Amino acid sequence: MIIPKSKSKLVTILIHILIWVVFGMIYFFQPITFSIIVPYQLWIKQSLILGLLVIAYYSNAFILVPKFLLKNRTSIYFLIVICIAGGIILLNIYADQLLNIHQLMDAAFHRNGPPKHRGGRDHGWDLALLAIIALVLGVSTSITAIQKWQADKQLTQELEQDKVSSELSFLKAQINPHFFFNTLNNIYALTQVNADVAGRAIHQLSRMMRYLLYDTQQKQTMLSQEIAFVKDYISLMQLRLTDAVKVKIDSPQHLQDVCFAPMIFLPFVENAFKHGVSATQQSHIDIVILQRDRMLDLTVKNSIINDNSIILDTSSGIGLVNTRRRLDLLYPGKYKLEIIELNANNEYTVHLTLEL
Repeated sequence: MIIPKSKSKLVTILIHILIWVVFGMIYFFQPITFSIIVPYQLWIKQSLILGLLVIAYYSNAFILVPKFLLKNRTSIYFLIVICIAGGIILLNIYADQLLNIHQLMDAAFHRNGPPKHRGGRDHGWDLALLAIIALVLGVSTSITAIQKWQADKQLTQELEQDKVSSELSFLKAQINPHFFFNTLNNIYALTQVNADVAGRAIHQLSRMMRYLLYDTQQKQTMLSQEIAFVKDYISLMQLRLTDAVKVKIDSPQHLQDVCFAPMIFLPFVENAFKHGVSATQQSHIDIVILQRDRMLDLTVKNSIINDNSIILDTSSGIGLVNTRRRLDLLYPGKYKLEIIELNANNEYTVHLTLEL
């Protein structure tokens, strides 16, 4: 669930108010423990100092840290912070003198017993105030720095996500024309042989292009749709193959339909047709798709044929390169791709295992 920014800001404001209420209660708690009637002048001074601490906190958070500390102007930052701390302490001393806090407190203690010898100004209060100022400014600096780090991290992630999306769109745009170009070449060859078969091929291609134009515009499609698309592609390619080429595809009978990145299978299948069929020699393509829970297994084997006159293909072969790149971006650390260019049976093998 995404929280609207307005509500998020309201929650942040309420949290800040609560924190300052709690801090104020702690700050005002010590005079209450004196077991005397505390003069109201002390409460005035305490309220004044608390207000200065609030001003110091937010001045540090919104001005000093962003403009000085985070821009590597540390010397100026610490100089200003020391001036703020010194100013608050001086104002505290001046308030004590202006409101006669020490005399009033001595009189209050005297009413409850003999006056204690104070020996001039009690510097312990100044040290305690200095510690409080350091705590407030330290918390302010820490929270602001963490928020800046989180904001920068989120921005970096958003930029990286935008970069990945743009790159995926570019890669996909390369793969689709690649497929379209090869298929049009096949249909062109069919028009020279059988116009009726070519018409069926155009109808089948239009159905496949509808899938490319509409169903793959989202980042993911359904696995069943992707497998159906591959089968349509194979069926279209088989229209112009001779009996010398044996094409076999096995897919799960009871498929667990899951979301899947579109156009992952096609480059491997397309590559098999590009290099594994011949108009004269015996050749074969075997495609096996297995599914085990969330694991998807694709194996494509094809015979290696040097004579590919049946395929009018002048493309640069960018499909496999881009598919590997897409896998790196979409499923980092969740896939394994093995390519054996030549085995004992003179076959080219692609084995992809993918965790969905």
